[in-house]
Amino acid sequence: MESTDFIDRLKELAANEDVIAVSQEVNELRSKFSDYVLEEERKAQVAKLEAQEKGEEVPETETDFGKEAFYEIYDAYKAARKAAVDELKAIEERNLQQKRGLIAKLKDVVQNEENIGAAFAAFKEVQEEWKTIGDIPRDKRNDIQTEYSKLIEDFFYNIKIYKELKDHDFNRNHQLKMELIEKLKQLVEVKSIKEVETQLKALQNDWEDIGPVPNEKWEELKDLYWTEVRSVYDRINRFYDDRRSEQQENLKKKQAIIDALTPELEGIESLDSVKEWDDKTSLVLDYQKQWKGIGFGPKKENDKIWKEFRALCDRFFEAKKGFFKEANAAFDAVAEKKQKLIEKVESIKDSTDWKETSNQIIQLQKEWKKLGHAGRRNEQKLWKSFRAACDHFFSARQAHFDEKDKQFEVNQKAKEALLETIESYKLPDSKEEALNQLKTFSKDFNEIGHVPMKVKDAIYNRFKKIMDTHYGALKMEGAEKDRVLFQAEIETISSAPNASRKFQQLRNDIRQQIDREKKEINLLENNLGFFSSNSKGADALRKDVEKKIDRANQKIDGLKRKLKAIPNE
Repeated sequence: MESTDFIDRLKELAANEDVIAVSQEVNELRSKFSDYVLEEERKAQVAKLEAQEKGEEVPETETDFGKEAFYEIYDAYKAARKAAVDELKAIEERNLQQKRGLIAKLKDVVQNEENIGAAFAAFKEVQEEWKTIGDIPRDKRNDIQTEYSKLIEDFFYNIKIYKELKDHDFNRNHQLKMELIEKLKQLVEVKSIKEVETQLKALQNDWEDIGPVPNEKWEELKDLYWTEVRSVYDRINRFYDDRRSEQQENLKKKQAIIDALTPELEGIESLDSVKEWDDKTSLVLDYQKQWKGIGFGPKKENDKIWKEFRALCDRFFEAKKGFFKEANAAFDAVAEKKQKLIEKVESIKDSTDWKETSNQIIQLQKEWKKLGHAGRRNEQKLWKSFRAACDHFFSARQAHFDEKDKQFEVNQKAKEALLETIESYKLPDSKEEALNQLKTFSKDFNEIGHVPMKVKDAIYNRFKKIMDTHYGALKMEGAEKDRVLFQAEIETISSAPNASRKFQQLRNDIRQQIDREKKEINLLENNLGFFSSNSKGADALRKDVEKKIDRANQKIDGLKRKLKAIPNE
């Protein structure tokens, strides 16, 4: 990601109406941005160091990397989030007071209202208003919900309304509440704690809305319900406790890095050799890598310790920047040399000597690469000019060869016609006549000329297969067969689009065969020393080994003759 990507993403998050909901994403983005800035600064330092080592001018590097723009948005977001959090706390506190007022009102209905109609109406009013009230502080939710649920329980059991309700309604409510308990159990499969909290709140509201159940089933049902609710709350609490513990451990690890790095940077201004700066740079970069691998700490402490670590690193790289400052002049020297290369390409870009000029330009391109970087203020402009001149020549060359390809297509048709003739050729009884005709086929195939690149291998492979078949059908044995087939292989390779490479491969194969025979001879000669002269069996074995050595030497001589027969293309 580039700094603009981080800034655009932060703008998108900061524009969210619910600034609290995206706080975790913002914090993670900020951490990644800090890592990105650290990495970019590290790359810049490494680039400067490499330039110094090569005697090149140290590149001018960006020092901000989008930090000012990023943190301007981030600070505005923090202010908005703080305001939202403060507003949320105030709302939750007001909601808490409203719910306490409803609890007091419901308690009065339960304890004092004797008119069933009035009591039921008051209960419905409290219940409807309760649903409209939003969240309250998390640490009060369980207690308030428990007190409210207990009052509702008392209400339904104390008011004689149960006499007017039908049994099937009770049983239906019991079924719905059992289904709700199953949903509570299924929350264990939900990975996000935020989602667990949201669903738990919704299920608790649904529980209260369902209504009463048969008296004989209520205690068991209530125990099942609160067992699952407490289990979910325990999981939520464990999550936040574990996260706090993990953050504290991360904070300790980061402090350990600072404690280890601080003494290492004492007296860095006195370093006076490239090697010393290299060693110290590797050490600092290693600590930065370790830091990057550690997770978040508590927010307030994490910001503070990051600033402390950043200050240590900044101090080191500022000192290093001063040491390598003199290297900047090298870039101007490289730029001057590259300008001369541009002038050379400009002078030959209109040439039509395609091969020679291609070689010259390719050599100039290699020289360009060897010169290295010319600095940020020079490199891009010089490269555009150099590449434009190169492209001018190569575009003209391509147009030339596109025209030449048309002739290749004519050659393709001619070779395909010849291949059909060769395929239909019937070998005569005369071996000499057959050999002369096969050589004529090879000569005619070579004289036709090149074919398009996309079919050249297919055309050659078809030709080779046909010729191999004809030569293989000739009645030849022993040395004659070996000689004729080898000569045919050379003539066939001469027709290949990459003949030089195939001849070289053939040479390599023969040399490898020679090497194998020589190794075999060495092994056989060593074995001769193990045979005792007093043993008849040993004498027979010795003679057998000597024959094998003679055969191997003869084979080597034959292979050497083949090597000499291969054309030097």
